Amino acid sequence: MQAPKYQSLKDHVYDYIAQKIQDGTLLPNQKINEAEICRKLDISRTPTREALFQLTSDNLLDYLPRRGFTVKAFDPKKKLDYSRIIGSLDALAATLAAEHLDESDLAKMEKLILKMDQDIEEHNFSDYHRDQYQFHEIYIYKCQNEILIETLNSLKNSFIRQSYLSEDRQRLMMVLKEVNKEHRAILDLFRTKNVEKLDCALKYHWRIIDTEML
Repeated sequence: MQAPKYQSLKDHVYDYIAQKIQDGTLLPNQKINEAEICRKLDISRTPTREALFQLTSDNLLDYLPRRGFTVKAFDPKKKLDYSRIIGSLDALAATLAAEHLDESDLAKMEKLILKMDQDIEEHNFSDYHRDQYQFHEIYIYKCQNEILIETLNSLKNSFIRQSYLSEDRQRLMMVLKEVNKEHRAILDLFRTKNVEKLDCALKYHWRIIDTEML
């Protein structure tokens, strides 16, 4: 597995591990096998260690000397705290982006909503995670505020990873259908450029994810 040319080796390792955490391949409190990652990515130990320490700094991992790195687990209070902050910042990004989204952006968002419907029906929760992330990224990256974009990306990396690990798949399927209805409502508000309702909708959207799924 070769690193993309536009990424540093450290960033390549970071993204690889972060994705494994987010899609549930690596679970809370699970130890990170550095040698396996180096072998899998065909990368030396130095950029791997740099990525692991960066992941620790970004609250995805815990590090204990002589014991290594483990996937960080959050308690319910911390999850709630994260969801409230993300909801407010995501809503801000949406209201800033409303005037800058064009028809192609809206079409991409609609396509992702349809894809998420399919993901839910097929119980493909890893793809759902990826698709919902892309849905929100479309407007976040149009908000024209780099600090806000960077802050949201960091917070979401620390938080979203544990959202789809429920063992009750039927319950999870039902909840995700409700969440995707929220995506449709958000898209409609972008189309009408109703920023006041958009602000409320995004904050409510993140509250649903926290109270119903985590």
